[in-house]
Amino acid sequence: MDPGKWVLWGLLLVLAGLLGNVVWVLSVRRLYRPRTAPPQLLRARCQDGWEIAIHARRAPKRRFEEPVLLCHGLAANRFTFDFAPPYSVAHYLADAGFDCFSVEWRGTGHSRQPPPGRRSTDFTIDDHILQDAPALLELALKETGAKRAFWLGHSMGGLVGYAVAQGPQAPRLAGLLVLGSPVFFKSEPLMRSLLSLGVRAAWPGSFRQEWMSATLAPFLGYVNLPLSELLVNPEHIPPPIQRQVFANMMSSMSRKVLLQFQDWIEHDAFRSYDGQVDWRAGLSRLTLPVLVMGGSSDRLATAENVRKQYELLASSSDRTLHVFGRDRGDKMDYGHGDLMFGTGAPLEVYPLIGKWLKDRATPLPKREEQPAPSPTLSA
Repeated sequence: MDPGKWVLWGLLLVLAGLLGNVVWVLSVRRLYRPRTAPPQLLRARCQDGWEIAIHARRAPKRRFEEPVLLCHGLAANRFTFDFAPPYSVAHYLADAGFDCFSVEWRGTGHSRQPPPGRRSTDFTIDDHILQDAPALLELALKETGAKRAFWLGHSMGGLVGYAVAQGPQAPRLAGLLVLGSPVFFKSEPLMRSLLSLGVRAAWPGSFRQEWMSATLAPFLGYVNLPLSELLVNPEHIPPPIQRQVFANMMSSMSRKVLLQFQDWIEHDAFRSYDGQVDWRAGLSRLTLPVLVMGGSSDRLATAENVRKQYELLASSSDRTLHVFGRDRGDKMDYGHGDLMFGTGAPLEVYPLIGKWLKDRATPLPKREEQPAPSPTLSA
């Protein structure tokens, strides 16, 4: 056969494979989409022109003045906290009387579109702290009429909260809840190697692993993916939930963000991209109420890690530490993602979060308790 025809047939096979994968992923996402009413989709413009998406889950009957800001971690999106009940912190807290606002950081989900002249991957964690967070706070406080808000962050979302609490937005925070957020980064060789591989895979701009996650999602629960125990305790998350999570919650990672994490791991630091601001040192100056939570089997934010960061918060007169695990009488030992999606999470993690918030929130007078407004735009 003519070599040119071999090349043509090869190209046709590649195109057919790509098209088949597109159809497969779209079908998987439709099949495994969360079966629940979507939140209200709002948009906030940052000072640098980037527009971020914020998903509002209103309380059926609002009982507390302060809203709760739900902030996801690296390679995730708003489904971290706003999923299908019972595995949904947003639904749990909304039913308790809190208006909830789940952010999608720039470059993620509905916040991918950059302003003119910027690339969709041209940002660092500093931008989440200095640009996205003020826009999130401004919108949530404007929507609710509150003066302050509670910040609940998982993994990187908690780290962003720690940094925001040290800056000009601090007076707007009523309290900070961090869930599986490591501030010490002296990591095992395996994690260093994986992150180095991720940085290479993200060249020139981002690592779009969400497509691979959706492709493999239907097989989860039947087989365990390599290294999955770094992210979750597979025995703690029901197979149908694993499939839903991997089909919906994963998002791409900016190369600059990965480079920043690489710097933190190589130098055991928690600092700005240029190295000028040491956010870990700043923890000792925080005075707002803080709830530090972790999982006994979390390999990314180990129990020792969360205990050490709790010790740094000595200036806060209202600080609480809770490591979920069997040694505390919990259902199972919790990994990183189990803190939201483990079978015990709605029974053990969510109630602790809810009680902590209720004990510190400002109750609305009975006559001012407000029904949820009708959404103007849904995701």
